[in-house]
Amino acid sequence: MRTEVKRGRTDIDMTSGSITRHLIAFAIPLLLGNLFQMLYNTVDTWVVGNFVSTAAFSAVGTLASVTNLMIGFFIGLTSGAGVVISQFFGSGRYDKVRDTVGTSVVMTVVLCVVFTALGLLLIPLFLLILDMPDDVAVEATTYLSIWFSGISGLMIYNMGASILRAVGDSRRPFVFLIVSALTNTVLDLAFVLWLGMGVAGVALATIIAQGISAVLVVITLIRTDSCVKLSLGSVRLDKEILGRIIKVGIPAALQMAITSFSNMFVQSYINYFDKGAMGGWTAYTKIDQVILLPMQSLGLASTTFVGQNLGCGQLKRAEKGADTAFVMSLISTALLIVPVIIFSGPLVTFFNSDPIVYDFGVMFLRFLTPFYLFWCANQIYSGALRGAGNSLVPMIIMLGSFVVFRQVYLYIMANFISNTILPIVMAFPAGWVLAAVITYIYYRAKGLSHGVRVAVDSTEEKEKA
Repeated sequence: MRTEVKRGRTDIDMTSGSITRHLIAFAIPLLLGNLFQMLYNTVDTWVVGNFVSTAAFSAVGTLASVTNLMIGFFIGLTSGAGVVISQFFGSGRYDKVRDTVGTSVVMTVVLCVVFTALGLLLIPLFLLILDMPDDVAVEATTYLSIWFSGISGLMIYNMGASILRAVGDSRRPFVFLIVSALTNTVLDLAFVLWLGMGVAGVALATIIAQGISAVLVVITLIRTDSCVKLSLGSVRLDKEILGRIIKVGIPAALQMAITSFSNMFVQSYINYFDKGAMGGWTAYTKIDQVILLPMQSLGLASTTFVGQNLGCGQLKRAEKGADTAFVMSLISTALLIVPVIIFSGPLVTFFNSDPIVYDFGVMFLRFLTPFYLFWCANQIYSGALRGAGNSLVPMIIMLGSFVVFRQVYLYIMANFISNTILPIVMAFPAGWVLAAVITYIYYRAKGLSHGVRVAVDSTEEKEKA
């Protein structure tokens, strides 16, 4: 039985109309939103790099693998909720959309408590794995202690944004990120320049800004006229739907978490050299995030597009959407790579003017950025497979390429071939190429047929029984 709940004004039905227009309309707010979200750590890094110290700059910049470990796992779970919602939405099962929203909220509240406690307890282990110099480790401890204390804001925002995007609304999450990023920038400058709080100031600014974005997304879900409307009566745990979320979300969550954990060991190889190399890598990673934006945004657009279209049985349209997103990602990424290579020097100097940091940063940018074209295949087609409910295969491919292969590569390179910085960091593009090739071959061989309408069909079968 279908419950008729009206579709909200901001919901977008992607099951008909121009594929390219839908992808662009969804991806552009998402891209801009990701750009503003990226400003969190970029502004933090810029402030400490120019107004605190090189040790603080290296600490804030090299902690991405730690923060991504925790939040990456949760974002993987939100992708599971998003896929289930998009498939129910595409099939017109608005009652099930409402139940999935309520279940997602309960799951988020519980995990906020767990992740805060776990993150604070594991800080000494994280720093041990990263093998940081003592002066950098002190700054890193301060930053992580504050960041984990406020992780709930980031988690609530990401779940709420995933719910809205599943029904085609990428505009409002983008607006909330603008507000949050601007708040973070103002508070960064206030806490560091005016109050002299150093690393503690940028961490505090970040969690306050993230808290604001969380409040905004919750208010939106409560006040919306859409089928994703959040009400007190809908906040309950549906065990069957939780199982669907976990089935799709856990593989993605494990993939992100384990990859981030593996990257901590990769970071420790880089930290082995000195603060100059760490600073150069920090500057590189800030710029690399910009290059990733188009393909990441189109990958998420592909997930939602595929989920909605498979929800109403349109397999061919779903596959055409994924191919269109892939071509768009190649073009947009290529257009970014060229100026990054040409202006690599000024880009690094913007973050840190230390000559040693400059040399390392420019070298990383010029050698690594051409390989981002390979990463497009992995981002787009993995996103499409998740939209079809098949998140297990992308997980296996990425863990094999980004964790197993990369660690074997690093061990052999460091111990038997060349323990110098450039061959070490080439572990990253080597993993991208391997993942891209395997993902592309699998997708062309299997398409989106596996996992089609996972959430919708299973529920309908149970109701018929």
